[in-house]
Order: sequence, then structure tokens, then C-alpha cells
Amino acid sequence: MKAIFNNFIDRASNYFAYRKGFLPTLGLCLVFLNWVLQSFPEIGWLSTSGTLLHLGVILSIIGFMLAWAL
Repeated sequence: MKAIFNNFIDRASNYFAYRKGFLPTLGLCLVFLNWVLQSFPEIGWLSTSGTLLHLGVILSIIGFMLAWAL
């Protein structure tokens, strides 16, 4: 299990080394999508829960930390 996780981390760092702004941009898009969906509360739990907001913020923070480390 440890070897699989290490292999995943190596492949992810190699992938994101050339795409440093991808994760923060994806996180920003999720935050914006959450803002748009909150205008339509009849859509369901996704528009009222703030799940996309939290995922977007966490993804952006991880993206900034990974970009700084690479």
C-alpha cells in the first residue's frame, strides 16, 4: 500500500510540475460554480450545502502549497 501511495505522489508531482496553476484555477471554478448554484435553491442539496465551496477552497490551498513546493 505504501508503494502504491508513493508511486501516486511521484506521478502527481511530475504532472503538476508543469501545470502549477491548474489546481488553484480548478478550485476557483468550483467556488464560482457554488456561487452560481446558490442562486437556484430549488436544484437540491448541492446548491444549499456549500460542498463545492469547501472543495474549491481546499483544492486551491493544496494547489498553492504544491506549486510553492515544486
